Parts: sequence; C-alpha cells; structure tokens
Amino acid sequence: MKQETLASKLNVSQQTISRIEQSEDIDDERLAQIAVALDVTIEAIKNFNEDAAINHMNNIHNNHDNSVNAVVYYQLSPIEKITELYERLLESEREKVRLLENILKSKP
Repeated sequence: MKQETLASKLNVSQQTISRIEQSEDIDDERLAQIAVALDVTIEAIKNFNEDAAINHMNNIHNNHDNSVNAVVYYQLSPIEKITELYERLLESEREKVRLLENILKSKP
C-alpha cells in the first residue's frame, strides 16, 4: 500500500506516514489504527519479517463496478512451514497420548 493511501485511511499526511515508517517505536493506539487500515492484526505487524516473505504476488480482481481489489499472498520460508507442521504433528501426538492415558485410567 502506498504511503498516500495509508495516510488517507488514517486521516494524516503522507509525511506523517513516512515518519512512522522511519521510527523505531510506534505507540499501541497508532499501531492499532494502522493494523485496521491494512486489515491485519497488530501481532502480524509486530512479528513481520521480510526474510519470511519470500514470494509476494498480487492477484487483481475486477468487480462489476470496475473497482479493483488487490489480494496479497505471502509464502513463508520452507523451514518455518516445516516447523509449523512439526509443531502441529507433535501436538496431535500429545493429544493421542492423553486420550490413551485416560482410557487406561478408566479401565478396572
């Protein structure tokens, strides 16, 4: 999103957006406003890592009223994806163990 567009959504100047981008810290209220304008969570902004976003592509869809919506897809790095899948698998296995322990405990 361009600075001018974000500035318009936040009712501030483009220069204000530029200063925000260059600052080290952003107050939580302003960060919440930016998150709403970008349609992301505050955590997504705080945890954003340029190295993790290795593939960025825009798909443009025309609506009947000739307006344009840009949908942005981010592909995480393979290592992050593997880690995420491993953590989900591990949690699933832990759940199975808990269920089996409960079954064993309930048997006379």
